[in-house]
Amino acid sequence: MSIATIIVAAGKGERAGGDVPKQWQMIAGQRVIDHTIAAFTDLGPVVIVVSAQDHDRAVGFSASGHIVVQGGATRDASVRAGLAALADIAPDHVLIHDAARPLVSTATIAAVCEALKTSVAAAPALAVTDALWTGADGQVTGTKERDGLYRAQTPQGFHYKAIVDAHAAHDGPVADDVAVARAAGIAVAIVDGDDDNLKITTPADFARAERHMQGRNMDIRLGNGYDVHRFGPGDHVWLCGVKVPHDRSLQGHSDADVGMHAVTDAIYGALGRGDIGQHFPPSDPQWKGAASHIFLEHACALARELGFSISNADCTLICEHPKIGPHAADMKAKMADIMQMETDRISVKATTSEKLGFTGRGEGIAAIATATLVKT
Repeated sequence: MSIATIIVAAGKGERAGGDVPKQWQMIAGQRVIDHTIAAFTDLGPVVIVVSAQDHDRAVGFSASGHIVVQGGATRDASVRAGLAALADIAPDHVLIHDAARPLVSTATIAAVCEALKTSVAAAPALAVTDALWTGADGQVTGTKERDGLYRAQTPQGFHYKAIVDAHAAHDGPVADDVAVARAAGIAVAIVDGDDDNLKITTPADFARAERHMQGRNMDIRLGNGYDVHRFGPGDHVWLCGVKVPHDRSLQGHSDADVGMHAVTDAIYGALGRGDIGQHFPPSDPQWKGAASHIFLEHACALARELGFSISNADCTLICEHPKIGPHAADMKAKMADIMQMETDRISVKATTSEKLGFTGRGEGIAAIATATLVKT
């Protein structure tokens, strides 16, 4: 089943304001039309219908392998120009989409394509759920039933030959290609639309669309860390930056703060930047006995440098002794201070291994940690 797409971009879109038509205005670092075309590029040939005035703006599309044609004075005339441009290709199916809908999802596109396997035409729509009024002069004059009413969206899909014939037989302006198909007696299947698939119409829609894009493209990273240190002679242990009295100490190249090490590795992991050993090699004598907050501060600074904020960190200490509960609040506060975070975004808790394994035998302490990073 071959599929081609027609992006209708010949309109002026004057209600959207701006010095150029809305499809050529910038949003989230790219022109609206660039976002729109990207959604269909992998599907098959793409025809972009532009006005004569915008031809120079579309030169890059031809260089990318897309087909650029000049549109007409009306939407249906522009669509006919796009359909004619596909005559030599003669795809099985064609999708017709408004350039001003840059948030169309792959799921919506796939639903339309799937429906075309059993229907000659299909289009996404959303059932009207709000109450409907009639009005005049700023006053409500009546109500309308909303049962059976839908808000139409694009892409609208068709068997190519059928919609070509329907347009050839149609005369007069229409709202969309579904209207052309229905005038030709073609039944149109409705597939589920998407609230995010908004059409940019007014200046406020640009900000709304950008917010959706930012949410859709949010970069969230999870990393985990695990560390172990054995006990040796001493009278205290360092855990999550707090000096805890104990009859033994943890042994390691640094101060052996097993909790802080696990959190540090979780941050490095979320960044895809290895572990503590890669940044602070144990073979380097300058790190002998180093305070572990140096490592954690470095990991946090690296995250900020790469454009991430640390949303939260969760550390679990695994040991029989010492008891962590009496010190947990101080550990949270210390970690929050080092990481420059609120204390309610830090979790420090403990568990035992029920006398099993090296922690159960009191030979050492283990720690596991998870960190969540969000691109800012």
